[in-house]
This record gives sequence, structure tokens and C-alpha cells, in this order.
Amino acid sequence: MSGHSKWATTKHRKAAQDAKRSALFSKLSRNITVAAKEGGDPNPENNATLAAAVAKAKSYSLPKDKIDTAIKKAFSSGSDAAHFETVVYEGYGPAGVAVLVEALTDNRNRTAADVRSAFSHSGGNLGTTGSVAFQFERMGQLTLDKAQMADEDEFMLAVAEAGGEDYEDADEEWVVTTAPTDLAQVKQGLEAQGLEVRGYELIMQATTPTKVDVADAKKVMRLVDRLEELEDLQNVYHTMEITDEIAQALEE
Repeated sequence: MSGHSKWATTKHRKAAQDAKRSALFSKLSRNITVAAKEGGDPNPENNATLAAAVAKAKSYSLPKDKIDTAIKKAFSSGSDAAHFETVVYEGYGPAGVAVLVEALTDNRNRTAADVRSAFSHSGGNLGTTGSVAFQFERMGQLTLDKAQMADEDEFMLAVAEAGGEDYEDADEEWVVTTAPTDLAQVKQGLEAQGLEVRGYELIMQATTPTKVDVADAKKVMRLVDRLEELEDLQNVYHTMEITDEIAQALEE
């Protein structure tokens, strides 16, 4: 178990970008609506997927009234009914970096056209189903404010006791990863030790990093940024390895 991973910078940068995106609240609300509908229960205590969606929304300060409205929309009828479906797109960005995109859409044709345009205008290519998915694995991810337990050795023991697989140092946060089926259990284990979990969700984590130079890294992030600006898109994952040199260049 190590607290320093090549993925930490990517996740931290993504969180910082998400906080600035004007469409963020819309994405979070849509995620809550779909989670409530698919789980079949408007009560987060009885719907684990909804609970995770609400926790993520709260971590980005989505107002309670918007959370309540999003949940109600899942069980509305007529013109107010929600008809979103989950769609996954796969492709390659510059320098052969694999990119996997998760979307919630009410119009497949519109979303597909937007995603295809983003790839083509950024030097990438949209692929077929299964073309890059094998380079990612589903994982559980939890975030905690580091101020609660700043000592790394102490936190490492807390993660191990809760059943977590690994953790990362992401500046002001700890990021814990675990098997997808253990997400709720690890959350409860950390909370039982007096730690507050800021957010928890299922993610796709790259299994094999793709090495690129700084110039190509900037091209890849232009594609990621373009995709993340699309309102239908929920998550964008890639296999690019973030070295210290690349991280510094991207921050600039």
C-alpha cells in the first residue's frame, strides 16, 4: 500500500476542473436522477447508488433543494419524467492514449455527434465498443479531507483496517481506492474510526499507463477538457501517465 500514485495528479486536476465547470450542477443533478430511478427508491438509505450520487453532489456543494428536485424528477410522470440512459464511448486520443467516456443522455444521436466531434477536433479517433475498455478496471474511490488525519502512517493503518486496497496523497485530500464491491464496507470502516468520508463513487481506473511527452500530454488534455465541457458527459478517463514534469507543464 503506497500513498503516492501516478494517478493522484490526474484526479486532483480533474476535481479542480470540475469545480469550475458551469455545467457541473446539471451533471450532478442528472446523475442523482438516474441513480434514484435505477435504484427504484428515493431514499438514499435504501439505495446505495443514490447515496453515492448524493455524497458526490454534496462534496461539490450542490444545494439541498437541487438534490431533492433531482430525486423527485426520477419518479415524475408526463413531461417532467426523466428519460436518461447510460452510454459509454471509447476511443484513442493523441499519442495513442486510450480514452473512455461515460455519458447520461436523453438523445443518443446528439451525444454521439458531440463526442465524435470532440475526438476529431483534438487529434483523436472514436472507436468501437470494447476497443479500449480492457485497459480500465472498475474501482471504488473515496475522498477524505487530509486535515482529519494528516499523519500518513496513521492513515495507512486506518485504510488497512477498513479494508481499503490503496490510497493516494492528493494535496489537501486522501484518495482511497478499493474493490467496487467493497466500497460501502470501506466507507463504513473509515467512519467507524471517526473519519468523515467527503465523497465516494465507482470509477474506471487505467490498468496500464501510456507514456507521452509534454507536447502530447497537452494535446491529450485539450481533448479531455473538450469532452468534459459537454453537458451529457459524466466522466472522462484516460491512460496517460502523469509524470512530475507533465504535471507541472499542465498546471502552467
